Amino acid sequence: MDYKMDAKQLTEELGRRLEREPQDVTLLCEQLAGVIGEVLAEGDSVAVPSFGSFEPKKRMERITMHPSTGRRILIPPKLSVTFRPSTMLKLKVRQS
Repeated sequence: MDYKMDAKQLTEELGRRLEREPQDVTLLCEQLAGVIGEVLAEGDSVAVPSFGSFEPKKRMERITMHPSTGRRILIPPKLSVTFRPSTMLKLKVRQS
């Protein structure tokens, strides 16, 4: 099955389950993403109970070759994010 839930459908479903307006759920999601982003930017990880954890990973700078010119270029360091689903989330997915 290739069904994908978009952001609007997600906020509507959460609003229905929580008996809240979709606008309230949208604001909550935006604030949650903001808090998680700020914590990750500081280098700390974030654990969301029954969902999973987000961890910042710093990639070191490296030298690589430009594919079309063959010149060596320096790739600057960057911060990326990894997500690890919780055991409970994995079980819910397996049971469905």
